[in-house]
Amino acid sequence: MPRSGVRVEKLDWRDVPLEAIDLPKARLQLTFGLGSGLSSCGGRVFAVTDRGPNLFVSQAVDDYGLGHLEPLRGIRDAKIMPFPDTGPEIAELSVAGSEVRLVRRMPLRTRSGKPISGRALPGGEMEAVFDLRGRPLQPDALGADTEAIAAMPDGGFFVAEEYGPSLLKADEIGVVTQRWVPAGREAELAHPDLLVRGVLPERAARRRRNRGFEALCASADGAWLYAGVQSALKGEDKRSAPVWKLDASTGEFAGEYLYPFDEPSSFRRDADRRKVGPPDLKICEFAWAGEDRLIVLERIAHTAKLYLVSLADLSGKRLLVSSDDFPEIGPDIEGLTLLSPTEIMISSDNDFSVEGAETEFWRIRFDEPVV
Repeated sequence: MPRSGVRVEKLDWRDVPLEAIDLPKARLQLTFGLGSGLSSCGGRVFAVTDRGPNLFVSQAVDDYGLGHLEPLRGIRDAKIMPFPDTGPEIAELSVAGSEVRLVRRMPLRTRSGKPISGRALPGGEMEAVFDLRGRPLQPDALGADTEAIAAMPDGGFFVAEEYGPSLLKADEIGVVTQRWVPAGREAELAHPDLLVRGVLPERAARRRRNRGFEALCASADGAWLYAGVQSALKGEDKRSAPVWKLDASTGEFAGEYLYPFDEPSSFRRDADRRKVGPPDLKICEFAWAGEDRLIVLERIAHTAKLYLVSLADLSGKRLLVSSDDFPEIGPDIEGLTLLSPTEIMISSDNDFSVEGAETEFWRIRFDEPVV
């Protein structure tokens, strides 16, 4: 679609302040980081946070003066979690005119009230995570790095997370009742508060570190789920990533499709900053657009593209919009939902503002229906 057929509007939103910590070099002021995933159902819009605030060791040492963490700098992908027991939440939002408002927050928890935490899961290839004092944080069978959400017609939710990777089934107030995991990992991830079911393809456990489930949506009738792995699984072609169709009632596997990535150089804002290649490519979100049809958010970091695809013929994907054509849209776009046949809403992940970023919501209007 030509640029003349697309209009973008930044929506009014103010990040919600959370805890603040005075550290040796600067104050760490956290805000509610709810831009990781979006979903809409029945005229209501929902967002999901990721696992909780976390910092790279280099940030903690260089930006916040936590010099005692210097010995951790050499640990690949190590993270510091200032509030390790702060876990993921679902947020209901209202979108009225050009304004987005927070309606309610629903921390994910079990029936007994135990919180779903942001800590790493037992087993698998996980990041090393530490608290502010540099002490290792123990794995938690209730841990989740949530990245996508599907609001269901019955009022409940499915939430996709990267660690397992797994899908969490929650009710209308955020109580998690089931965890769907890769076949063979049931015992490893068992918890007395959750029904853990090994219904996902076994090879899902071969996700690359920090590249598990990132995209999720449901069909309008709630019968089907579409889950996307962020990048290629280990040992597979890095130029594509798997999309799985699942029965939303049973988790039964209904089909696999390989989503083909664009050429890395076509993500212009990223390519202008550094050399990019196939390992940088990511699927970050889905919106349902009809039977086995999806709107896909494909990105690296600074450039985000929205494609309309039919799973029956992924070679014919249709570009709806690229943020390269709208420089006002910032980086780290991770959320996507369809507000109407001519309107899409996207959001950025501010990572709880550990680097001072603010959440952005954008409405994209099209002259013609996109679905």
